[in-house]
Amino acid sequence: MGSKIYKAVFLLIGILTLGYMVYGIGLDSIWLNIQKTGIWFIPVIGSWLVIYILNAYAFKAIIQEPALPRSNMLFWDVLRLTITGYAINYITPFVALGGEPYRIMELKPKLGINKATSSVLLYSLMHMFSHVLFWLVSILLILAFIPVNNMILAGCAFMLVTSLLLGYWFIRVYKKGFTVSTVNLLTKLPFVGKKAQAFATEKADSLLEIDDQIRILYADRKPRFYLSLWLEFAARVVGCAEIYFTAIAIGLDMSVTEALVVSSGSSLFANLIFFFPMQLGTREGGLAMALRSVGLPAASGIFIGVVMRIREIVWILIGLALMNKKGASNESDLQEVESELTYVHSIANK
Repeated sequence: MGSKIYKAVFLLIGILTLGYMVYGIGLDSIWLNIQKTGIWFIPVIGSWLVIYILNAYAFKAIIQEPALPRSNMLFWDVLRLTITGYAINYITPFVALGGEPYRIMELKPKLGINKATSSVLLYSLMHMFSHVLFWLVSILLILAFIPVNNMILAGCAFMLVTSLLLGYWFIRVYKKGFTVSTVNLLTKLPFVGKKAQAFATEKADSLLEIDDQIRILYADRKPRFYLSLWLEFAARVVGCAEIYFTAIAIGLDMSVTEALVVSSGSSLFANLIFFFPMQLGTREGGLAMALRSVGLPAASGIFIGVVMRIREIVWILIGLALMNKKGASNESDLQEVESELTYVHSIANK
């Protein structure tokens, strides 16, 4: 019942948010911009299917463990969770993290709460870590191919410092975990301190196990760690195609390198102001600044931003539709349970 209520609440929020987005842009404006983008609107939408497939393979690489047969989930189930999770993140006001609890809830019956939680946390960390690497690579591209001035050099310096600090934090988390330290930090805060302390006491073993699983991925499962990181980084690169295709549609003379720079620069600006609901205004501002830095009209950032919002609406619709789709059948789950029990018995009898 809890699962059904949770889905119903997010479905309702999704419909309301979708209605607000459509109302804010306007049906006439949406249709006008689709017409203006023309045939290029199809690859704009399609590029995100490629991105979600790469995301899903990265997520699956983290979830799957050879010693845990039930973690070998069907790719379709992981892809569905990936798309629906991001759809929920689009509609979640502030921070955009609503998709993570949803993914944990969906994975819990199959993997158990600790494995489900650690897998979702690890994937979220990998998703953000790949963003940091993308920013670092973008700095090299800017310095190598873009005419620089003092403003661009200052922006690169800020991006470099931010990326290095975040990169250090991510490596530290992968080595030591962070759930226990995060909860301990919450215990020292006013208003939530007592509840956090009670939670830490009650869930001490679970928090330690989740941190252990976070450390294990980096320490003992390095091939999967790097595979997941590479797939997420590749998804970031593919994400530039959306800007490149839209630029072509409106006649902008933009190179692939410039699309990479515009994508990284605008994403850095948007993520620094991550608490804005649906990045209202921040995305367009970031696109305008990034376009101006590569010598292209800043005003084009508004059009590109609108096309990106229309793409979001399309994928939110797809995500909400997939939310009610069931994963593997009960019979399949029973077969996996039997295979896992067989595996455990074989280990015990050795």
